[in-house]
This record gives sequence, C-alpha cells and structure tokens, in this order.
Amino acid sequence: SLLSLQVLLKSDAPTGDVLLDETLRHIKATESAETVQTWIELLTGETWNPFKLQYQLRNVRERLAKALVEKGILTTEKQNFLLFDMTTHPVSNASEKQRLVKKLQESVLERWVNDPQRMERRTLALLVLAHSSDVLENVFASLADDKYDLAMNRTKDLLDMDPEVEAAKAKGTEMIWAVLAAFNK
Repeated sequence: SLLSLQVLLKSDAPTGDVLLDETLRHIKATESAETVQTWIELLTGETWNPFKLQYQLRNVRERLAKALVEKGILTTEKQNFLLFDMTTHPVSNASEKQRLVKKLQESVLERWVNDPQRMERRTLALLVLAHSSDVLENVFASLADDKYDLAMNRTKDLLDMDPEVEAAKAKGTEMIWAVLAAFNK
C-alpha cells in the first residue's frame, strides 16, 4: 500500500530551500528507509518515539513565514494583544496569493480534465495540500454559489478517489497520492 512505501533519497543535492535541504539531510541520515506516513509524523513532531525526535523540523511556521517575507509575499507586523506583543505575517503581495487562488479555481472549473492523470502534478499537489491544510474552502469562497458548488464537488470527487489506484495509474504522482492517503488515514 502507499502508506507502507518507503521514501528513498535519489539525490541529496541542495535545493536552495532551507527546510527542504534540512529534510533531505534527515532522510539521508536515517539508517533504514522510512514510510511517507512515518516521515510526516517525524518531521511534524507528531511521533511519540523519543529516539526519533531529532528528525522534527523546528519552528517550521516561523521559518516558512521568514522565507515568504524575504520573497516579498508576506510582511512582518507587531500587534498588541492585551499585555502581549504578537508577531503576525499579513500578505503584502496580494497578487501572488490571487495568482495561486486563480490557478486552483481554474484547474477545477475552466481547465477541469476530470482525470488526475492529466492534471499538472504541481496543481494536483497544491489541491492535496490545500485540502490537507483545511484551506480549500477559502480558495473557492470568492466564487459565485453555482461555481463554488461545482468546484467543491469536483475537488471532493478528486480527493475521494482511491490513492492506491490513482498512484498505480500515473507514474510520478505516487508521492502526492501517498501524502493524501497519509492525511486521510
């Protein structure tokens, strides 16, 4: 099954992204190959195994926010909440966010192919991650009611597909379907 597939490192060449490079170092450092489900648990800190805590990615939200600030997509602001100062990261480049929202909306409306094998892999991965992050409804919120219903139904149909079957059909998408299977578990 997809959940038992082991993650094997093809290349440990740096990607230029701090979190991805750190993840590659963790995968390279393991003595035995781990499954997708195990890597998700290890990297997110959801594991209870004290011998595996060194694989947890630290301060992921802050590091992601910092990277997006450096790219000019987010900005950093201090807000006062009663007695505490809180750091927030509002969107500073709304056009980039709107571009992604539009891409996802178009992928399930105007450019709908009704076949995940024919979908662009990055778009499929983005749909899976938006669903797993519970923000997919926000992506379609600006649509008219009929288009919203259509987008949600098509996305639901796509995400309800059997990841095992879909991964077997299209080479190169196994990891996307394995992540969906892990989050749906």
